[in-house]
Amino acid sequence: MRRRLLLAFAAMAASRPAAMPAARAAAVDPDYAPVLRGHRLRFPRDHGMHPAFRIEWWYITGWLETVAGPPTTAGEGSSVGPFGYQITFFRVRSRHSADNPSRFAPHQLLLAHAAIADPALGRLRHAQQAWRAGELASIDRTDARIRLPGWQLVRGTDDIYRAEVEADDFGYALRLAAHEPPVLQGEAGYSRKGPRAEQASYYYSRPGLRASGMLRIGGQQHQVHGSGWLDHEWSSQLMPEEALGWDWAGIGLDDGGSLLVFRLRDAAGGSVHSHARLRFPDGHTLDASPGFEVLRRWESPRTGITYPVEWRITVADKSYLLTPLFDDQELDARRSTGTVYWEGAVRASQDGQVVGRGYLELTGYGARMAL
Repeated sequence: MRRRLLLAFAAMAASRPAAMPAARAAAVDPDYAPVLRGHRLRFPRDHGMHPAFRIEWWYITGWLETVAGPPTTAGEGSSVGPFGYQITFFRVRSRHSADNPSRFAPHQLLLAHAAIADPALGRLRHAQQAWRAGELASIDRTDARIRLPGWQLVRGTDDIYRAEVEADDFGYALRLAAHEPPVLQGEAGYSRKGPRAEQASYYYSRPGLRASGMLRIGGQQHQVHGSGWLDHEWSSQLMPEEALGWDWAGIGLDDGGSLLVFRLRDAAGGSVHSHARLRFPDGHTLDASPGFEVLRRWESPRTGITYPVEWRITVADKSYLLTPLFDDQELDARRSTGTVYWEGAVRASQDGQVVGRGYLELTGYGARMAL
């Protein structure tokens, strides 16, 4: 569910996620396609949208560093990074009748979040959009080609993604090169999100993206390079009834490996369902039930929500300390997906040494998510 646990945003009613609702653990609605164990993902087709399913997202996060040399300045600003970045596109299938032939009928909803974690500002710069699929907002069935006004995510035949965002106080145009095939999460892409078989998503990741391009902060332009992580998930089922929200982290490790860890969390802060996958540089993987230990919390001065922003994550005999680039990485997306969540750049350390960088997502801390 990155960004990521795929099971139902408040936006699913109109419509993530990024938020998810407190789920009603019922069978999959027959109006939507089910997620089935044993289904084989095929590329490039599965880079595109899956309109028969209830909800889907493409989620890219990463770190950016400025290239040596002074930025090109067209206004005030003194940000020098490092920066975290996020771009997320959500597709939600509505209950609008498919028999309505009108091109204005909102059969599919497209929602998007974008953010820059700017240490000089000390909080996120972020923007959001919400559209019905149509002439101004489009999404492709055969590959990752998503376009909204001023924003886009397009995968080329060279397996390079181009992500562009233009917002009031920030913007970026990034080239994100994939050098390895998609990593199928769970059982060959069938990723459990609860105790029942239907509580699942189709899910693959692309860690280790190499990022380069331009970043605008206010009126200041930076040439940047860095890393990226893409998640793509689609599903039709809600979270287990006892789940309040989830915690997720995707970490690119400096040795060339990666760490994916998530859990669905109950009201007492325990794990309803959890999973971790540690991927080593040679490509082999270790799947385990992870340990989660909260080390420090932060309270938002805007919403009053308290988030656990520093963690110790244990996977088998390995332990990782996750610390945020800065604490205030709360994203208020109530104008699009109807949720507030924490989505932030974090460092991963072992024995006092930084061994990786990535993103942490925390949902369901303000209130139980409800449709």
